[in-house]
Amino acid sequence: MLKKISHYIITIIIVILIWWLLSFMLNNSVFPRPLPVFMTFFAVQDKIQGHLLASLFRVILGVGTAILIGVPCGLILGMVKKLDHIMAPFVYLSYPVPKIAFLPVVLLILGLGDLSKIFLIAIIIFFQVVVTTRDAARSINPELILSVKSLGANNWQLFYRVIFPAALPGIFTAVRISTGTAIAVLFFTETFATFSGLGYFIMDAWTRVNYIEMFAGIVALSLLGLSLFLLIDILERVSCKWLYLDDSK
Repeated sequence: MLKKISHYIITIIIVILIWWLLSFMLNNSVFPRPLPVFMTFFAVQDKIQGHLLASLFRVILGVGTAILIGVPCGLILGMVKKLDHIMAPFVYLSYPVPKIAFLPVVLLILGLGDLSKIFLIAIIIFFQVVVTTRDAARSINPELILSVKSLGANNWQLFYRVIFPAALPGIFTAVRISTGTAIAVLFFTETFATFSGLGYFIMDAWTRVNYIEMFAGIVALSLLGLSLFLLIDILERVSCKWLYLDDSK
């Protein structure tokens, strides 16, 4: 664990050095150097914290809603082939549609508050969760399922003891992908008809030509994403202990 933390620290240092080098080469106020950005980041903490909490609230509810609905749907489609054949065309037709284009419609129907932003995040990543979870369930060895059935396991026991644990690593992969997408969608939704969130903070600083404060907002958004990914890693280690039996270093 300590080794992994050291890897993160080294990576952050490398990113900051690359950032400093690029800003030095460009020598442009649009791309400020790291030190003034970090100083501004800590100086405007009172302002950033409110926007950070608003963004965190929207991401967690959006991703959580998509997972609560998408994971069961994906598991069912992965195990019931007939239902998968019926629903696959609908999923394949709906998945590629750029749902972010429906933002004006969603705002008109659900209003300008958090609900419209959470709904848009959830509906966009829902299909990612469904497809990834379905593929994880379909990849389970059929012989494993037959062997458990031969021991007298009912459908609930089969699902709880075999299907769900076997698909869990794939589900966490879906959560990681969805979280990254959710943060990107979050930034876009927070630039329209809102006065809270890191997306609003970044764009507001940009319109005021305050590029240092804009980059401070970008740093906050990056830290939000990093924190969520670290939390997902921790949850996976707790839930899928068998994946880390040999990870003693």
